[in-house]
Amino acid sequence: MADKQDELRPIIIKKIKKADHAHHGGAWKVAYADFVTAMMAFFLMLWLLSSTSDEQKGGIAEYFTSTPMITRSEDGAGGIMGGTTISKEGAMTSTVQPLVTKPATQDPALRPGSIPPQKDINISEERFQAELKKREQENFEAATDALKKAIADSESLRDMQNALRIDMTDEGLRIQIADEKTKPLFASGSANLLPHTKRLLRKVSEVIQKLPNELSVRGHTDSVPYGPNANYTNWELSSDRANASRRELINAGFVPSRINNVVGKADTDHLFPTSPRDGRNRRISIILLHERVTTVEGANKSSRATAKSLEIKKDLFRKTEGKISFP
Repeated sequence: MADKQDELRPIIIKKIKKADHAHHGGAWKVAYADFVTAMMAFFLMLWLLSSTSDEQKGGIAEYFTSTPMITRSEDGAGGIMGGTTISKEGAMTSTVQPLVTKPATQDPALRPGSIPPQKDINISEERFQAELKKREQENFEAATDALKKAIADSESLRDMQNALRIDMTDEGLRIQIADEKTKPLFASGSANLLPHTKRLLRKVSEVIQKLPNELSVRGHTDSVPYGPNANYTNWELSSDRANASRRELINAGFVPSRINNVVGKADTDHLFPTSPRDGRNRRISIILLHERVTTVEGANKSSRATAKSLEIKKDLFRKTEGKISFP
């Protein structure tokens, strides 16, 4: 009976199902990216250390590690996180000059972001003279255009345009005002300026007084002589006319100390050499002298040339703030 029950008992078979392996996540990619970034930063640091000088390393260290100095100022730069400002007041992170490197082929005195001491600006004489010549040329061209326009726009001076001649000489910009048949500059045989001549000289003064150059004023006559027993000759006449023109320029606002010389040339420098008695040889020449040919006469020398030289040198080297560059 027991054997029969055992035969009828159901046989139970258990099937064990194996679970699949879990998929791997992406965390390893983040870790690998961090590792690559760190290695790149490390090699960048090694490159900087090998390609910079000790002075540059010190500047970099000072830039990143200096302790801010706190200000009591009420301006926006105050506070522990304040940055450098244009004004003297405010928080300052460092007193070290901003780090700027120079190109390998550049003159050390001309590196960007630096300026030599004001009392001894390092610039070659050739470069300074070239810059001076360039600026003078630009000023002379502007003055020429301004003078021509001023006369053309003036009703009272428009008919004297033919009397005006402007050109460049080795000495500088020359402005010549010559006699015309219907418009003489002076009363006959004298140094008395006629009204239209005064107006023209005043207009010339308004334009040229804006330039820094010194002035040479010269009088010229034709070759018509005085009588054989005359004590007054073309030399005296040309000198007096040049001096009368000088006075009129000064009355119009030109600075007296910028008059370098006043010269009477008589009939030695004609405008029309082949026609020495031509009335147009009677003229006044006003020359804006190049600074390189300005005469130095001890204590009487104007300080304008020196001031202009320093201004040009300063402009060639403008200090820049807050720039950092690497080779």
